[in-house]
Amino acid sequence: MLLQIASKSLWHRKGSVMLTIFAVTVSIMVMLATEHIRQQAKTNFANSVSGVDLIVGTRTGSLNLLLYSVFRMGAPTNNISWQAYQNVSQHNAVKWAVPISLGDSHKGYRVLGTTTDYFTYFSFGQQQQLSFKAGRAFNGVFELVLGSEVAKRLAYQLGDKLILSHGIGSTSFTQHKQLPFQVVGILAPTGTPVDRSLHVSLQGLSAVHLARPLNSGQQPASQVSMAAPELQPTSVTAVMLGLTSKMRVFQLQRQINTDNNEPLMAILPGVALQELWQTMSVVEKALRLISALVVISALLGLSAMLLSSINERRQEITLLRMIGASPLFIYWFIELEAMLIVIVSALLATGLLSTGLISAQHYLLNHYGLAITPNVFSQANVITLLLIAVLAFIAAIPPALSAFRNAKQ
Repeated sequence: MLLQIASKSLWHRKGSVMLTIFAVTVSIMVMLATEHIRQQAKTNFANSVSGVDLIVGTRTGSLNLLLYSVFRMGAPTNNISWQAYQNVSQHNAVKWAVPISLGDSHKGYRVLGTTTDYFTYFSFGQQQQLSFKAGRAFNGVFELVLGSEVAKRLAYQLGDKLILSHGIGSTSFTQHKQLPFQVVGILAPTGTPVDRSLHVSLQGLSAVHLARPLNSGQQPASQVSMAAPELQPTSVTAVMLGLTSKMRVFQLQRQINTDNNEPLMAILPGVALQELWQTMSVVEKALRLISALVVISALLGLSAMLLSSINERRQEITLLRMIGASPLFIYWFIELEAMLIVIVSALLATGLLSTGLISAQHYLLNHYGLAITPNVFSQANVITLLLIAVLAFIAAIPPALSAFRNAKQ
């Protein structure tokens, strides 16, 4: 009966109640969106690389090395020599080594030069290996493997020929038109920067940067062997390492970082990610504080709306007293109204947020590299909703006490 009376009372004042529901809905949606996107961003970054024990590059900041080698963000300050890569890969603690070379692009998407070991050893998420949606890995100098997002956005298929551009900008005035690459494989979606990358052989990158014609024009470029001496890389951007034992990670890291032959740096991806989140912690706290203040202001508005309505509802309270309602009943009656408003607002907020995330899913992935799931019912968000309900209960205490006092008069 209490629920029925409260819902009818709210409907009788639907004008002010609807405005209050709108304000509370927006505030809850802002708070849930902030928390959900924060968690999903962390998950996306953490899932971008797994199974890699060390990343080796030139001496720079650990965050910079992580960002350009894994997330294709920023640019390396320098490359490491091919000899240094060979020395590191031949170390007895190294199980596998995958070199990567960056610097070229195609219509704004990064081109990554590597070896076929990349498709064997690189993993993401929960140790998931790369798989092909169509085609195969490259085994020729001018063969290319597309990430799923590149293939989808640019409508490329197996057999298409692409022109690479020098530099990493979306617009380049230096294109390698004389040596096109043929698409031989398309990777399955991963939700990581791999989806937005084009993968070629290190020899292919060397070929397009030669200062003279390949093989002096003695044979077609498409028939040039990957073992051609002139295609031997002179340097790479970074090296991803998998070790024979996790116990040797710190030993090898220290050995690489203190090597005097060439200035190198080895980082642990997980440690570098933690450093990244520590750097971003101030921004995270500021966003969470702002969203919390938005919720609190909306709940104060809810309290003010209920409090201002008490004087107008004296006849309603008197009528309830005449039919036997106690002052305590009146108190819980007002509390229940507040909780109903918050419950309706929470349902609307989660529904609108999920719908918005579904609509913006592709945009966030294409422009920001974030694979955001529309399911907002994470443990943290459920706790957030419970906390909002508690705050709403507290905010309704002043109007409920006012109604209680009026009922006793």
